[in-house]
Amino acid sequence: MQQSLQSNIIKLYIIKVAKWFMLFMPIVVLFYKDNGLEMRHVFILQAIYSVAIVVLEIPSGYVADVLGRKITLVIGTILGFLGFLSYSFSYGFVGFLIAEVILGLGQSLISGADSALLYDSLLETGKKDKYIKYEGRMVSVGNFAEAIAGIIGGLLATLSLRYPYYAQTMVAFIGIPAALMLIEPIRHKKLVKMKFVDVLNIVKYALHDNYELKWNIIFSSVIGASTLTMAWFVQPYFELILLPVSLFGVLWTILNLTVGFSAMIAHKIEMKLKQIKIMIGITILIPFGYIILSRINALWGIGILFIFYIVRGIATPILKDYINQLCNSDIRATVLSVRNFVIRIFFAIIGPIVGWYTDHFSLQAALLLSGIVFLVLAGFTLLMQLNKIKV
Repeated sequence: MQQSLQSNIIKLYIIKVAKWFMLFMPIVVLFYKDNGLEMRHVFILQAIYSVAIVVLEIPSGYVADVLGRKITLVIGTILGFLGFLSYSFSYGFVGFLIAEVILGLGQSLISGADSALLYDSLLETGKKDKYIKYEGRMVSVGNFAEAIAGIIGGLLATLSLRYPYYAQTMVAFIGIPAALMLIEPIRHKKLVKMKFVDVLNIVKYALHDNYELKWNIIFSSVIGASTLTMAWFVQPYFELILLPVSLFGVLWTILNLTVGFSAMIAHKIEMKLKQIKIMIGITILIPFGYIILSRINALWGIGILFIFYIVRGIATPILKDYINQLCNSDIRATVLSVRNFVIRIFFAIIGPIVGWYTDHFSLQAALLLSGIVFLVLAGFTLLMQLNKIKV
């Protein structure tokens, strides 16, 4: 049984690859523009995607806790395949909107459930203390997949901007058999009734009753929203500094490899530095990445992007681990879904504003605005935790 549960890790890696082998990402903004969209449309589409995730984010985490992580992941991978199939044959805003809604619903079913299944598989095999190591590897696998996809997607795009989407549909399909072969761990505590009031009680516990958990979730969500927003600024920034389109895929690949390598050493950093030092570092470096980029209109600004992506790779598994340490197994998927829910709420609000700001003012003005907003939000949430963190 332990060997079967250990095999879950490989299957989760495959699901991660199916989800993050994003052939379309290096040229997605170019693809949107080729189909008549502007930056505000890009951020609106991503806000709609976030709202679609929000609709099912917390309920899906609860369903994963009650009915099982496996069935939730199976449905999520199927929707991921259907979403990219829809994208492949759409040519305008409405078609892309439908595809984003399907992808958002699929993403909501996967997020939280994958990390919870990983944690409980390790818990049952006596390797709970290695969670952050494996979570870091999960992040790395996703970013390595995205990095390799960047090169292949860039090559496909030289033939047609639509070819990466055709190939993406086939890649998304491989997650379905991997999810079907997962083994459901035996949870130490189980929720036996699925009532809406139970969902509300868990949300209330995560965002109100447990002070430390609440502010860990909010802080992690602010940082998550900031890194998500930056991902949609990267290609416009490449255009701003007149980077040749042929190099978009290459740099996208290197950036994601950077995230992957930094995520692999995140557990070592967590062991060496106290929580407060790590959180202060993240609070400063992420927003200032935006602010410094807003002042640079030259190729060397790419160096700042690399620093930003290094911090992103370190922050993701560490901040998730802080949350995992503060909740029990029976509600873990739901709590992680609360985190993802808050990330998407932040992005759905901030994204369209900075997209509109980009179109009406400039990319650099939007970067500066984003940096100030995320600095204020991260700084405030960090201050709320100071009296609870051991220094």
